Amino acid sequence: MKLKKNELQTAGFKTIAGFKKFLPVLLGMVMLISLFLKAVPEKYYLNLFKGNFIFDSFIGAFIGSIAAGNPLTSYIIGGELINQGINIIPVTAFIITWVTVGTIQLPAEIMMLGKRFAVIRNLASFVLAIVIAGLMALTLKFL
Repeated sequence: MKLKKNELQTAGFKTIAGFKKFLPVLLGMVMLISLFLKAVPEKYYLNLFKGNFIFDSFIGAFIGSIAAGNPLTSYIIGGELINQGINIIPVTAFIITWVTVGTIQLPAEIMMLGKRFAVIRNLASFVLAIVIAGLMALTLKFL
């Protein structure tokens, strides 16, 4: 299939226009994530977890969904949290939501994928992170 020069130019202009519209949201999202990561010291997390696996998993999932990031960073932070004495179950919920739930990115996701899809995906990821953390507890009991 051959594209005409006019069709290719139209597609290019539409792509550029869409990127210009999305760029301010993307920059705002990156700045909010950076601000949150610098504003909340890692030692603060230790005071949040009290040893109740259900409550701690919920708190870990909640924090992870607000402080979204990439997988590599989550492994490093998760390892540091475990080194500070936090149980692996809330750390698991934290890591999963850190990568899969994006509260800060939600406006961008709504713009690109639609409100219904973005909200359902984020809620499902949040709930499944807590379920997976609970399954992790069961798995560790058998090992």
